[in-house]
Amino acid sequence: MPPSWLEREIKLTREKTKKPFGVNLFMQNPRVEDLVKVLMKEKPPVVFTGGGNPLPVFPYLKMVGIKIIPVVPSPRLAKKMEENGADAVVVSGWEAGGHVGKNTLFSLLIETKKIVKIPIIAAGGIYDGKTAKSAFLLGAEGIQMGTRFLASKECIASEAYKRKIVEATMDDIEVILWNTGHPIRVIKNSWSEKIKKIEDKIFPEEIKAEKIAGSLGGQNVEEIPLLAGLSAAGISEIKSCATIIEEIVEELRTL
Repeated sequence: MPPSWLEREIKLTREKTKKPFGVNLFMQNPRVEDLVKVLMKEKPPVVFTGGGNPLPVFPYLKMVGIKIIPVVPSPRLAKKMEENGADAVVVSGWEAGGHVGKNTLFSLLIETKKIVKIPIIAAGGIYDGKTAKSAFLLGAEGIQMGTRFLASKECIASEAYKRKIVEATMDDIEVILWNTGHPIRVIKNSWSEKIKKIEDKIFPEEIKAEKIAGSLGGQNVEEIPLLAGLSAAGISEIKSCATIIEEIVEELRTL
């Protein structure tokens, strides 16, 4: 995302709501320093960080009163973020889509809860009231969903991409690129089959997320990386974001 776009989106969000909102800061973005300058100017209430070490930007965001919530794949990193001033952490289990760690969400929640006092947000494999309830029972104080919102009416992903998500079964979802040290979870297609044949020859920098994020709008869903979590197997319908949230809240009330 170019800095000018980020600034515009923050302003538009403020026009539409008085409620708190967050911005995602991807640390591998080559223009991360410029993005931080925009954040310091616009001062969104919360910034989520992912895709790299966020500690260098902590002082700048803290300076202007922004709450920082890093995404982490392990209890050790969650503790490190807390010690450096994070206001909360997102623990992302290997059930998630895109770049994944090696720990399941449940094990992450249990172990992280033992060593940090800041709020924990659960991510990876959550898509309905039951999966959300499971996370809350294990100590999460919030949830984060990605794949569920990919299959939403408002998402910029192509309709073809959304259809692949709602049609996916558990057998259609796999993790590739283990050998690079940057494994990613995707829905199987021609692209993933090609990658599996050559992954021993791929360098990590060739598969960084910012290099493949632009595939969201692609219509040829056989030739692009279809990033999606295991929750895709449980998603059967494209709905509005409002409906998704309302249904999860209502289901939680009945559990």
